[in-house]
Amino acid sequence: MTVGVREQPRGADSPRPRPGARPGLVGWLTGLAVLAGVGYRLWLLLHATPPTNSDEATMGLAALHIARGEGFPVWFYGQHYMGTLEAYLAAPVFALNGGPSLLGLRLPTLALYVVFLLLAWRLTLRLTGDRWFGLLVVALLALGSDRIIKNQLIAGGGYPEMNAAGVALAVLAVDLATGRRSTDSGRPGWRLARWASWGFLAGLMLWVDPLVLPYVVATGAVLVGFCRRELRGAAGALLGAAAVLGAAPLLLHSLLNGRNPLHAVLAASGANASAGWADRLHGGLVLGPSLGMGFCAPGQCATWQLWWALALPLLLAIAGATAWRTLRRPPSDAAGPAGPVGRVSAAVRLALVLAAVATLGAYTVSSSAGLTPVESSRYLSCLLISLPALLWPVWAAARHGLRRSATGRRGVGSTLARPVAVVLLAATLGTAAHATWRAAETVPATRAAEARHTELVSTLRQLGVRHVRAGYWTCNRLTFASAEQVVCAVVDDNLRPGFDRYPAYRREVDSATAPAWVAPAGSPLAEVLDERQRSTPGSLDLVTIEGWRIYLPR
Repeated sequence: MTVGVREQPRGADSPRPRPGARPGLVGWLTGLAVLAGVGYRLWLLLHATPPTNSDEATMGLAALHIARGEGFPVWFYGQHYMGTLEAYLAAPVFALNGGPSLLGLRLPTLALYVVFLLLAWRLTLRLTGDRWFGLLVVALLALGSDRIIKNQLIAGGGYPEMNAAGVALAVLAVDLATGRRSTDSGRPGWRLARWASWGFLAGLMLWVDPLVLPYVVATGAVLVGFCRRELRGAAGALLGAAAVLGAAPLLLHSLLNGRNPLHAVLAASGANASAGWADRLHGGLVLGPSLGMGFCAPGQCATWQLWWALALPLLLAIAGATAWRTLRRPPSDAAGPAGPVGRVSAAVRLALVLAAVATLGAYTVSSSAGLTPVESSRYLSCLLISLPALLWPVWAAARHGLRRSATGRRGVGSTLARPVAVVLLAATLGTAAHATWRAAETVPATRAAEARHTELVSTLRQLGVRHVRAGYWTCNRLTFASAEQVVCAVVDDNLRPGFDRYPAYRREVDSATAPAWVAPAGSPLAEVLDERQRSTPGSLDLVTIEGWRIYLPR
């Protein structure tokens, strides 16, 4: 079955609404969808959801140090990749709030989600001119499964800003390739500002996280294809200078420390262990798409939710073929599919499809897809940028079916295209909504766990404990929650020194006279400490609170 797209004529400056669309009604509905998406995430944040961890706390500690003027880290503590943009965004919030908090750390990520949602709507209208389709895209992005809200709200490094930046690059590419000039906004040089913005975002993402690079390359190829002459002049020079400015933290750090910038960009792709190809293909092509694009319950995928893994390759093929067919039509001066605007839209849709394929392929061949497929599905976060391109042919088929053949007759494929497309769109919305509902069900348990952690911090303060040793997933979270009033050094389950992302904490704990031990109740670390307490009676005093055990040396 082949799917054709009925593309409506568009003017030279902006797409026209499709016939029958009422801008007033669809505008109100789109606004409500935006408010629903933002309200849902704000409600989650106010209930300490999604659950935090020590990696997010590490970014929070970096923000705290920036707010106090004690340090200005380039990289996530403990490594030489993944820039600390989220820490710099949260630092002013901490400064205004008088101290660190989980909500303060996540407010910038919520703002980045708002930017992503609005730009995705704008991109959809730029590419299709269909306001109702824009509403569908916004509604889908307003939903949020467990994996989606973690990617969008946890300030753990890179993920909240990648989608916003990727969509912004695509919008700028459409505007620049279609010839939008300063007269569009009434400000001289606005077009040059767009070139600078594209370059700055591209360079910034090179520093923040290289996962979005397929979208940088794909949208950049569109600019080269349609604006190569302009790029030879001031526009190209400005774009290059802005890109260097955006990547300045990476470049300066590399120059000052004698590190190859390419090594910094590729550092995250290294793997200490290798997974088999069967596990990689299953994690990358079966579990990955459904988990990473928001169709699964928290931490798992039921068999029926894996249908998206079958649909995605078909959608990629159909969307790519549709866009390529438009590009292959002879150029025309008309404001139709073969006209300048239509060809740019097709080129950007094809770029988004190819970027999605590159993202999916890179993830599938990595060991992460086979070793940790559930958690590593976050690496597919950028696929949401391609959603307008993926669903556009399906939406067109659902609304209008296939165009009649030259004889005016419809074949079997034409007859089936519309109901199949409607079912596919309904299944997409329904599955994503179900996953969102399941994610919302975790809020009470997450809030209770956060309350127990708050009690832990309060108890340590009451006991006068200043220095502790604990596991990796306890340490930095505890230090951040106490605003460094409690400093923690990492140990493994055998009480040996572990991985401290911020070495100053270990030095401080090692110099303390009698650090305490903290362990989650029932953990391997707690069992080892309990055994020590039994083997050497009187060496440790035990304080228990719900979910936690505190061991105080005598």
